[in-house]
Amino acid sequence: MLVSTKKMLSNAKNKGFAIPSANFIDQISVISHIKTAEKMNLPLILSYAQAHSVYQSIEEAAMLGHFYIKNSNVPIALHLNHGMDFQFIKKAIQLGFTSVMIDASQKNLSDNIAITKEIVDFAHKRNVAVEAEIGHVGTGMNIGQGETDVDDNSIYTTVTEAKQLVEGSGIDSLAVSIGTAHGLYKGIPKINFDRLKELSQNISIPLVLHGGSSSGDNNLEKCALNGITKINIYTDFIANAYTYLKKTDTNNYFDVKNSLSQSMSDTLAHYYKIFHTQSLS
Repeated sequence: MLVSTKKMLSNAKNKGFAIPSANFIDQISVISHIKTAEKMNLPLILSYAQAHSVYQSIEEAAMLGHFYIKNSNVPIALHLNHGMDFQFIKKAIQLGFTSVMIDASQKNLSDNIAITKEIVDFAHKRNVAVEAEIGHVGTGMNIGQGETDVDDNSIYTTVTEAKQLVEGSGIDSLAVSIGTAHGLYKGIPKINFDRLKELSQNISIPLVLHGGSSSGDNNLEKCALNGITKINIYTDFIANAYTYLKKTDTNNYFDVKNSLSQSMSDTLAHYYKIFHTQSLS
Protein backbone atom coordinates (compact mmCIF):
# COMPACT_ATOMS: atom_id res chain seq x y z
CA MET A 1 0.00 0.00 0.00
CA LEU A 2 1.23 3.47 -0.88
CA VAL A 3 1.86 5.70 2.14
CA SER A 4 3.70 8.89 3.10
CA THR A 5 6.99 8.88 4.97
CA LYS A 6 5.56 11.34 7.49
CA LYS A 7 3.71 8.91 9.77
CA MET A 8 6.16 6.13 8.94
CA LEU A 9 9.18 8.05 10.21
CA SER A 10 7.27 9.45 13.17
CA ASN A 11 6.47 5.88 14.19
CA ALA A 12 10.12 4.88 13.83
CA LYS A 13 11.23 7.87 15.88
CA ASN A 14 8.82 7.08 18.70
CA LYS A 15 9.73 3.38 18.81
CA GLY A 16 13.48 3.76 18.24
CA PHE A 17 14.30 2.01 14.96
CA ALA A 18 15.17 2.89 11.38
CA ILE A 19 13.53 2.06 8.05
CA PRO A 20 15.64 1.25 4.98
CA SER A 21 15.44 3.69 2.11
CA ALA A 22 16.22 1.26 -0.72
CA ASN A 23 17.17 2.91 -3.98
CA PHE A 24 15.94 1.30 -7.20
CA ILE A 25 17.18 1.75 -10.75
CA ASP A 26 15.16 -0.82 -12.69
CA GLN A 27 12.34 -3.35 -12.56
CA ILE A 28 14.49 -6.07 -10.98
CA SER A 29 15.40 -3.88 -8.02
CA VAL A 30 11.80 -2.65 -7.53
CA ILE A 31 10.41 -6.18 -7.46
CA SER A 32 13.20 -7.50 -5.22
CA HIS A 33 12.86 -4.70 -2.66
CA ILE A 34 9.08 -5.00 -2.41
CA LYS A 35 9.04 -8.81 -2.27
CA THR A 36 11.57 -8.71 0.56
CA ALA A 37 9.49 -6.17 2.49
CA GLU A 38 6.41 -8.35 2.02
CA LYS A 39 8.21 -11.52 3.08
CA MET A 40 9.39 -9.85 6.28
CA ASN A 41 6.11 -7.92 6.72
CA LEU A 42 7.98 -4.65 7.22
CA PRO A 43 7.62 -1.08 5.93
CA LEU A 44 9.80 0.15 3.09
CA ILE A 45 10.89 3.45 1.58
CA LEU A 46 11.35 2.86 -2.14
CA SER A 47 13.68 5.59 -3.37
CA TYR A 48 14.53 6.95 -6.79
CA ALA A 49 17.35 9.49 -7.09
CA GLN A 50 17.36 12.30 -9.63
CA ALA A 51 20.91 11.30 -10.58
CA HIS A 52 19.59 7.89 -11.65
CA SER A 53 17.47 9.38 -14.41
CA VAL A 54 20.35 8.31 -16.70
CA TYR A 55 19.25 4.71 -16.05
CA GLN A 56 15.49 5.20 -16.10
CA SER A 57 13.31 8.25 -16.52
CA ILE A 58 11.29 9.59 -13.63
CA GLU A 59 8.13 8.70 -15.55
CA GLU A 60 9.24 5.06 -15.77
CA ALA A 61 10.27 5.05 -12.10
CA ALA A 62 6.86 6.40 -11.06
CA MET A 63 5.03 3.88 -13.23
CA LEU A 64 7.01 0.91 -11.86
CA GLY A 65 6.79 2.14 -8.30
CA HIS A 66 3.03 2.69 -8.39
CA PHE A 67 2.28 -0.58 -10.16
CA TYR A 68 4.16 -2.79 -7.69
CA ILE A 69 3.30 -0.79 -4.58
CA LYS A 70 -0.40 -0.89 -5.49
CA ASN A 71 -0.27 -4.68 -5.41
CA SER A 72 1.66 -4.84 -2.14
CA ASN A 73 0.20 -5.49 1.32
CA VAL A 74 2.87 -3.66 3.35
CA PRO A 75 3.23 0.13 3.79
CA ILE A 76 5.60 1.54 1.17
CA ALA A 77 6.51 5.16 0.47
CA LEU A 78 7.64 6.25 -2.99
CA HIS A 79 10.42 8.74 -2.34
CA LEU A 80 12.45 11.07 -4.54
CA ASN A 81 16.03 11.01 -3.28
CA HIS A 82 18.41 13.95 -3.80
CA GLY A 83 16.11 16.14 -5.85
CA MET A 84 18.33 18.95 -7.08
CA ASP A 85 15.96 21.45 -8.67
CA PHE A 86 12.38 22.64 -8.33
CA GLN A 87 11.17 21.46 -11.74
CA PHE A 88 12.31 17.87 -11.22
CA ILE A 89 10.84 17.75 -7.72
CA LYS A 90 7.59 19.27 -8.96
CA LYS A 91 7.38 16.57 -11.64
CA ALA A 92 7.94 13.85 -9.00
CA ILE A 93 5.06 15.23 -6.94
CA GLN A 94 2.79 15.42 -9.96
CA LEU A 95 3.66 11.80 -10.80
CA GLY A 96 2.57 10.64 -7.35
CA PHE A 97 5.71 10.40 -5.26
CA THR A 98 4.59 10.55 -1.62
CA SER A 99 7.74 12.21 -0.32
CA VAL A 100 10.57 14.21 -1.87
CA MET A 101 14.02 15.33 -0.86
CA ILE A 102 15.42 18.73 -1.78
CA ASP A 103 19.20 18.69 -1.57
CA ALA A 104 20.40 22.28 -1.26
CA SER A 105 23.07 21.29 1.25
CA GLN A 106 25.90 22.80 -0.77
CA LYS A 107 24.24 26.21 -0.68
CA ASN A 108 24.78 28.65 2.17
CA LEU A 109 22.28 28.34 5.01
CA SER A 110 20.00 31.22 4.01
CA ASP A 111 19.75 29.93 0.42
CA ASN A 112 19.19 26.38 1.65
CA ILE A 113 16.30 27.58 3.81
CA ALA A 114 14.75 29.66 1.03
CA ILE A 115 15.01 26.90 -1.59
CA THR A 116 13.71 24.27 0.81
CA LYS A 117 10.77 26.40 1.95
CA GLU A 118 9.67 26.87 -1.67
CA ILE A 119 9.56 23.09 -2.07
CA VAL A 120 7.74 22.65 1.25
CA ASP A 121 5.08 25.20 0.34
CA PHE A 122 4.40 23.41 -2.95
CA ALA A 123 4.56 19.86 -1.56
CA HIS A 124 2.54 20.31 1.61
CA LYS A 125 -0.42 21.67 -0.35
CA ARG A 126 -0.44 18.27 -2.07
CA ASN A 127 0.08 16.20 1.11
CA VAL A 128 3.63 15.27 0.15
CA ALA A 129 6.32 15.07 2.84
CA VAL A 130 9.64 16.87 2.39
CA GLU A 131 13.16 15.91 3.46
CA ALA A 132 16.07 18.34 3.38
CA GLU A 133 19.76 18.15 4.21
CA ILE A 134 22.00 20.32 6.36
CA GLY A 135 25.71 19.78 6.39
CA HIS A 136 26.92 17.84 3.38
CA VAL A 137 27.56 14.13 2.84
CA GLY A 138 30.45 13.77 0.41
CA THR A 139 31.97 10.67 -1.16
CA GLY A 140 34.01 7.92 0.47
CA MET A 141 37.80 8.02 0.38
CA ASN A 142 39.89 4.88 -0.04
CA ILE A 143 42.71 5.86 2.30
CA GLY A 144 43.71 2.45 3.62
CA GLN A 145 42.48 -0.11 6.11
CA GLY A 146 40.80 0.67 9.39
CA GLU A 147 38.73 3.75 10.05
CA THR A 148 38.04 6.10 7.19
CA ASP A 149 37.32 9.82 7.24
CA VAL A 150 34.88 11.42 4.84
CA ASP A 151 36.27 13.67 2.13
CA ASP A 152 36.92 17.41 2.29
CA ASN A 153 33.53 18.13 0.73
CA SER A 154 31.71 16.68 3.73
CA ILE A 155 30.51 19.17 6.33
CA TYR A 156 29.17 18.02 9.69
CA THR A 157 25.70 19.15 10.69
CA THR A 158 25.51 21.55 13.63
CA VAL A 159 22.56 21.78 15.99
CA THR A 160 22.28 25.54 15.51
CA GLU A 161 22.03 25.39 11.71
CA ALA A 162 19.78 22.32 11.82
CA LYS A 163 17.32 24.19 14.05
CA GLN A 164 17.35 27.18 11.73
CA LEU A 165 16.61 25.03 8.68
CA VAL A 166 13.82 23.09 10.42
CA GLU A 167 12.15 26.19 11.84
CA GLY A 168 12.64 28.29 8.71
CA SER A 169 11.38 25.78 6.18
CA GLY A 170 8.80 23.52 7.86
CA ILE A 171 10.35 20.26 6.60
CA ASP A 172 9.18 16.85 7.79
CA SER A 173 12.55 15.08 8.10
CA LEU A 174 16.19 16.11 8.10
CA ALA A 175 19.22 14.39 6.58
CA VAL A 176 22.27 15.00 8.76
CA SER A 177 25.99 14.63 8.16
CA ILE A 178 27.76 12.79 11.00
CA GLY A 179 30.56 10.93 9.24
CA THR A 180 29.09 8.75 6.51
CA ALA A 181 29.73 9.26 2.80
CA HIS A 182 28.18 8.17 -0.48
CA GLY A 183 29.79 5.24 -2.26
CA LEU A 184 32.20 2.54 -1.09
CA TYR A 185 34.80 2.76 1.64
CA LYS A 186 37.99 0.88 2.23
CA GLY A 187 37.71 0.42 5.95
CA ILE A 188 34.93 1.60 8.27
CA PRO A 189 33.93 5.27 8.62
CA LYS A 190 34.23 7.03 11.95
CA ILE A 191 30.76 8.20 13.02
CA ASN A 192 30.36 11.19 15.32
CA PHE A 193 27.86 9.70 17.76
CA ASP A 194 28.22 12.65 20.13
CA ARG A 195 26.93 14.91 17.36
CA LEU A 196 24.10 12.48 16.64
CA LYS A 197 23.10 12.58 20.30
CA GLU A 198 23.08 16.39 20.27
CA LEU A 199 20.97 16.48 17.14
CA SER A 200 18.56 13.81 18.37
CA GLN A 201 18.00 15.66 21.64
CA ASN A 202 17.49 19.05 20.04
CA ILE A 203 15.74 18.44 16.71
CA SER A 204 12.08 17.49 16.98
CA ILE A 205 11.54 15.98 13.52
CA PRO A 206 12.85 12.56 12.34
CA LEU A 207 16.52 12.40 11.39
CA VAL A 208 17.81 10.70 8.25
CA LEU A 209 21.22 9.20 7.40
CA HIS A 210 22.61 9.14 3.87
CA GLY A 211 25.56 7.03 2.76
CA GLY A 212 24.58 3.91 4.68
CA SER A 213 26.30 1.45 2.35
CA SER A 214 29.52 -0.05 3.75
CA SER A 215 29.30 2.14 6.85
CA GLY A 216 29.61 -0.84 9.16
CA ASP A 217 26.85 -2.88 10.77
CA ASN A 218 27.74 -1.77 14.29
CA ASN A 219 27.74 1.88 13.24
CA LEU A 220 24.39 1.62 11.50
CA GLU A 221 22.76 -0.34 14.29
CA LYS A 222 23.89 2.27 16.79
CA CYS A 223 22.52 5.04 14.55
CA ALA A 224 19.17 3.27 14.23
CA LEU A 225 18.88 2.85 17.99
CA ASN A 226 19.93 6.41 18.77
CA GLY A 227 17.76 8.75 16.74
CA ILE A 228 18.15 7.94 13.03
CA THR A 229 14.81 6.87 11.53
CA LYS A 230 15.70 6.37 7.85
CA ILE A 231 18.96 5.03 6.40
CA ASN A 232 19.70 5.21 2.68
CA ILE A 233 21.20 2.19 0.92
CA TYR A 234 22.22 2.08 -2.75
CA THR A 235 25.84 1.14 -3.39
CA ASP A 236 25.66 -2.11 -1.44
CA PHE A 237 22.80 -3.33 -3.63
CA ILE A 238 24.86 -2.76 -6.77
CA ALA A 239 28.14 -4.09 -5.36
CA ASN A 240 26.56 -7.22 -3.93
CA ALA A 241 24.65 -7.88 -7.15
CA TYR A 242 27.95 -7.93 -9.02
CA THR A 243 29.50 -10.24 -6.42
CA TYR A 244 26.59 -12.70 -6.70
CA LEU A 245 26.71 -12.55 -10.49
CA LYS A 246 30.40 -13.46 -10.58
CA LYS A 247 29.57 -16.59 -8.57
CA THR A 248 26.73 -17.59 -10.91
CA ASP A 249 28.02 -20.17 -13.37
CA THR A 250 25.43 -19.96 -16.11
CA ASN A 251 24.73 -18.82 -19.63
CA ASN A 252 21.01 -18.59 -18.94
CA TYR A 253 19.45 -15.11 -18.84
CA PHE A 254 16.88 -16.11 -16.21
CA ASP A 255 19.56 -17.47 -13.89
CA VAL A 256 21.28 -14.10 -14.15
CA LYS A 257 18.06 -12.27 -13.25
CA ASN A 258 17.44 -14.58 -10.30
CA SER A 259 20.99 -14.06 -9.05
CA LEU A 260 20.66 -10.28 -9.18
CA SER A 261 17.29 -10.41 -7.46
CA GLN A 262 18.52 -12.74 -4.72
CA SER A 263 21.52 -10.53 -3.99
CA MET A 264 19.32 -7.47 -3.51
CA SER A 265 16.84 -9.40 -1.38
CA ASP A 266 19.62 -10.71 0.87
CA THR A 267 21.09 -7.22 1.22
CA LEU A 268 17.79 -5.61 2.20
CA ALA A 269 16.91 -8.45 4.62
CA HIS A 270 20.29 -7.97 6.28
CA TYR A 271 19.73 -4.25 6.80
CA TYR A 272 16.21 -4.75 8.10
CA LYS A 273 17.77 -6.74 10.94
CA ILE A 274 20.60 -4.26 11.53
CA PHE A 275 18.14 -1.35 11.65
CA HIS A 276 15.78 -3.20 14.06
CA THR A 277 12.91 -2.28 11.71
CA GLN A 278 9.46 -3.00 13.12
CA SER A 279 6.00 -3.34 11.68
CA LEU A 280 3.98 -0.13 11.76
CA SER A 281 0.81 -1.91 12.94
